[in-house]
Amino acid sequence: MDRKIIAKSPFILLIVVSACWAGCSAKTTCAEPKEKQANPVDMVLNQLSRRTKQLKSYQARVEYKFIQPLFESTTLRKGVLYYAKSGKKSKLRMNFRTLKQDDEEEQKYREEFIFDGVWLTRINYQIKQVSMRQMAEPNKPVDAFVLASRNLPIVGFARIEDLKKQFHIKLVEQEKGTTPVIPAELVSEGAGIHDFVHLHLKVKSGSIYKDDYISIDFWIDKKLGLPVRINAVSTEEDIYQIKLLKPQVNKQIEQGVFDLKTPRDFGKEIIPLKKNKN
Repeated sequence: MDRKIIAKSPFILLIVVSACWAGCSAKTTCAEPKEKQANPVDMVLNQLSRRTKQLKSYQARVEYKFIQPLFESTTLRKGVLYYAKSGKKSKLRMNFRTLKQDDEEEQKYREEFIFDGVWLTRINYQIKQVSMRQMAEPNKPVDAFVLASRNLPIVGFARIEDLKKQFHIKLVEQEKGTTPVIPAELVSEGAGIHDFVHLHLKVKSGSIYKDDYISIDFWIDKKLGLPVRINAVSTEEDIYQIKLLKPQVNKQIEQGVFDLKTPRDFGKEIIPLKKNKN
């Protein structure tokens, strides 16, 4: 940079400041610029983003309910969710163990889903079938939570900055005297309606979710800093409800949990990326 410009800079700054003060009369006070008020939704998303970026491992009991109002049908699956991240690689596994259909008794039902950033593997023990669907290029793995969200409405755990691109987001705040907009089961001993943050996501017209969902709601546990309940309404007006119970954050998970082990007599279907795109 020219030395003359550097030498003149302090004097130019002094002249500008003096002119500003001269513009204020003795009877008036120069108004200080007002601070830009932070957007409440941005504040919540920023906090959520910081928390998810700190996420190295996650484990929770999961209850996944699928409701079809048109057919008056409800299916409830229960199991466990595991997630682990190391560097740019991540894995997520959901092991379902039971199934309850409408008013029938709960029965054993084993089905497992594994997301490793490139492949989605589904293991169905009822029909003895393994299905492997390639979702990304091997050299361009996707975060396992992002991959899972394309098949299940699990949002709020990764790529928070992309939520605005896919959804219109609204913070559902409680007002005095209004009925709490929160699932009753979230209010347990020691927790109240003000211990959760409720976000409503409306799918944008150009969103990658536009063919799947109309809207998604999720509730963030303020103490945990992560979602604990997710509700989604599909384009066919079916309802998905996901509960994440007794979560354990950043605690060691045995890597063997994510190993793919299936009996030899299981059938196997492999769907590569190119065929998948078609």
